[in-house]
Amino acid sequence: MKSGVVGGGPEISTAEAGIALARLFGRHIRGRTEEDRKCQTAAQQRLDALGSPHPGTALHLEGALQPAPDAYLPPDEAGQARLRRLEASLRLIESAFPQVGTDIEVCRLTCEMLEGAWRSRALAPPRAQQAADCSCALCRQVPAAPERTLADYRWRQSAGLPLAVKTWPYRRELDSVLTGGWSVVRQMNDLERDLGYRHRFEDDILLFHEYKRVIDTIDTDHLTQLIEGRLAEDFSVNSARALVCGLYAAHKRSADEHWLQQHQTGSVVLPQTNPLGQSTYSALQMMDCLFWHVSPDSELWQEEHLASLLLCRVVDDMTDVRVDALTGEISNFWLSGMSAHTKTLYAASAIALIKYGCMPEAHSSMWNTWLMPSTIVWMGLTGRHALWFDGITQGLPSAQGCALCDLQPNACSGILTHGTTLTLSPRRSAPSLSARTAELSERCRVHFPETWPLFDAELHAFEALHGPWHGNTDTVWAVLRRTYLAAVEASRTEAGPDRAREVQQDSGVVGSEYFYTMYEPETGREDTALLAYMFGCAHPHFLWNATGYRPADLKGDWLDG
Repeated sequence: MKSGVVGGGPEISTAEAGIALARLFGRHIRGRTEEDRKCQTAAQQRLDALGSPHPGTALHLEGALQPAPDAYLPPDEAGQARLRRLEASLRLIESAFPQVGTDIEVCRLTCEMLEGAWRSRALAPPRAQQAADCSCALCRQVPAAPERTLADYRWRQSAGLPLAVKTWPYRRELDSVLTGGWSVVRQMNDLERDLGYRHRFEDDILLFHEYKRVIDTIDTDHLTQLIEGRLAEDFSVNSARALVCGLYAAHKRSADEHWLQQHQTGSVVLPQTNPLGQSTYSALQMMDCLFWHVSPDSELWQEEHLASLLLCRVVDDMTDVRVDALTGEISNFWLSGMSAHTKTLYAASAIALIKYGCMPEAHSSMWNTWLMPSTIVWMGLTGRHALWFDGITQGLPSAQGCALCDLQPNACSGILTHGTTLTLSPRRSAPSLSARTAELSERCRVHFPETWPLFDAELHAFEALHGPWHGNTDTVWAVLRRTYLAAVEASRTEAGPDRAREVQQDSGVVGSEYFYTMYEPETGREDTALLAYMFGCAHPHFLWNATGYRPADLKGDWLDG
């Protein structure tokens, strides 16, 4: 079926838009660099040196762009109007800055698919859900989720707690742990390779922050004029990309609100699920994050870079899955129409990439390789982590024969193209702890003696991945004792939503207290690596609890719109 006329151009169907977008990615994506291959080989050899490799179980996830894209209903009149407004703006940018023509085409096709997906969700007969009785080692460990209501998501603030010292001295609305964390990641990336991204304001994509509660506090029109004026004087490719991303964020928000409002008034009934398949989901997420996380042009389309972007979004979807189910967010992988097994493999891939990000070899080949470790750390320190909110359940699972503990680190580079193969085999353990890690272990033995054996074992597993740790013991201890360790302790004696909320709220306090110490040039990367491991990979794998959800009534309050 044909969609609405977009800017007077030829009509295309949503299926054609999906095919065109897949082909566009296929033309631009570049295979792994030789440097990246060498780094991954060196990392594996170092792990193998700790013990004889064991034969493992292999689970393959096919490349996201391999399946045929989904076909959706054409946009309604409101959707056609939104697309015409988008096209007019995109053409203005393209005429002034042809250098971002590819970015503009990605935005155009993605919005076409998004409109069709929303209308199909609202009007097309629901697709039959694929059976969830897979017996693979990972699917057997998908947990039962607690029931949630909107009242349980009052914590979900866009900005997090305010910072004592502002990251941006004249931008109050972004003075928060969450958005401050994104900007400081650039400083961490730029310690060796200064690409000029550290102190930008006008060029900063964060000006178009996607969360509505923050957008409402920003004079978007004024900022757009400011950016356009600067572009006229001093062209920057990333500045033009910021405008494209801003247009996409505004379009997505408008489409979300339109359909949630239709649901709220009873004009349509939105199901808990959405019609996104593996290919469409991945393509939509690329626009959502491809240019949020600025990278050099030379690396933008590298396979390993795109894998990192997609899996960072998967982690975000994992932690947001229940609120997305309640408020209507369409682009969440767990709510999509793909099989439960595929969803589980995506979640496991994200955890495998977090493990890989703990390895020093992961950070030499690409500029943006701190993105995943930083993402999981700042989710933990803003109260958005599933551990603090949904993860505190009664009792601890056994670590013996745990598939998640045995999940091997993996950069998952081919997740968009040829696919990625996850390996489950007994994890390595460092024979002894380095001095600073041993001090963390000793503090845990003194203060949390029942949790100490688990914590000590995880530190040995971490140092097998990372090597000797040289971080700030005081900082990391202050964070862990009020987050990961507090949650493990609670699971023994105080499991329940009240204790989970206490840990969650305290994690926001910790984040605002330790924001700057986390990014000290001497120890910040070391601290980030260890916290990423504990928040994302350590037994009992609280993050994994977000791979399941219990359906409830859809009641959109536009948190994501």
